[in-house]
Amino acid sequence: MRLTVLTDYSLRMLIHLAVKPGGRATIAEVATAYGISEAHLMKVAHLLGQSGHVNTVRGRGGGLALGRPAAEITVGDVVRQMEPDMAVVPCLAGGACVIMPACRLKRTMHEAREAFLAVLDATTLADLAQSGGQLQDLLGIAA
Repeated sequence: MRLTVLTDYSLRMLIHLAVKPGGRATIAEVATAYGISEAHLMKVAHLLGQSGHVNTVRGRGGGLALGRPAAEITVGDVVRQMEPDMAVVPCLAGGACVIMPACRLKRTMHEAREAFLAVLDATTLADLAQSGGQLQDLLGIAA
């Protein structure tokens, strides 16, 4: 299974917000902490805002904050929101294949995808933020 950069950046942004004292950060802060593009993070923030994972506040003193407690946000939910296509192989998305009538690969890949998502569903943002102090140090966040 391979996730897009959009999903990676979404999870990074959520982790940053989860470990930030006060829980609010700007796109510029997150971009600087991870060394990634603000332009990419603007799209990420917009999508996370649409999905309710993040609340966005415009203007002076604004920024981003988690839309729900970190313990209520599962990694699986974020991945499903951000990944447009979870088909591991084309036939999972309805693609045609000459061996379809006798193929067992589709079922195997479906089971593998479900096992992957089950692990992500069992992991919350709070789980990822447990080493908050060390993450704050690595991200340059003042405690």
